[in-house]
Amino acid sequence: MKNYTGSSIAEILEAAAEENGVSSQDLKYVITSDNKEEGTVSADVYTMEDVKEFIFDYLGDYFTGIDEDIEVAIEETDNGFIVNLNADNNAVLIGHNGKTLSAFNTVVRSAVNAAFKSRINVLIDVNHYKEDRYSKLRFLAKKLGRQVQKSHVDVEMDPMPNDERKVVHQQLNEWHNLRTESEGEGASRHVCIRYVPDADEPAENTAESEEA
Repeated sequence: MKNYTGSSIAEILEAAAEENGVSSQDLKYVITSDNKEEGTVSADVYTMEDVKEFIFDYLGDYFTGIDEDIEVAIEETDNGFIVNLNADNNAVLIGHNGKTLSAFNTVVRSAVNAAFKSRINVLIDVNHYKEDRYSKLRFLAKKLGRQVQKSHVDVEMDPMPNDERKVVHQQLNEWHNLRTESEGEGASRHVCIRYVPDADEPAENTAESEEA
């Protein structure tokens, strides 16, 4: 990432694109100053390849520091990166119920967002643990969703980190008669799957479900 100054953002992006040999459409930027009196604007300009290199270097420095050999594979997605790690002892990186991996995700994501002054989606996975976990959560969400639709009785899921709650919300987002909400604080935050009656549904049915 490099800071550029020009008379406009268009001028800055044109200069940065020429210097880096890329299209201006491949560039991201964050305005750092806008001096209207002098007619100049400054911005930090970067590409997603810069972000990828930062993640790779950050992880390399971290695992070198703890003397841990690890394989790193970084995949760019539409809105960020999925980073898969594979080490001699993946269980230690994952931790009990994925808590260590969740904390590591927070640390790396914070470092990336601070470095590029932008909200960049980064998911750290260990030997596809998260991928498998998401698949199981989608299956569970569908099972519980059908249960709530049939019984009209709300269900509270076990506490889980933000990224896993997001999977449940997305899975049930457009399901008929269902609404999902996150409740609780900190490590106790969890997803509630709630029954939402149709507008023409008899009031007594709703009351019965709430009492059940």
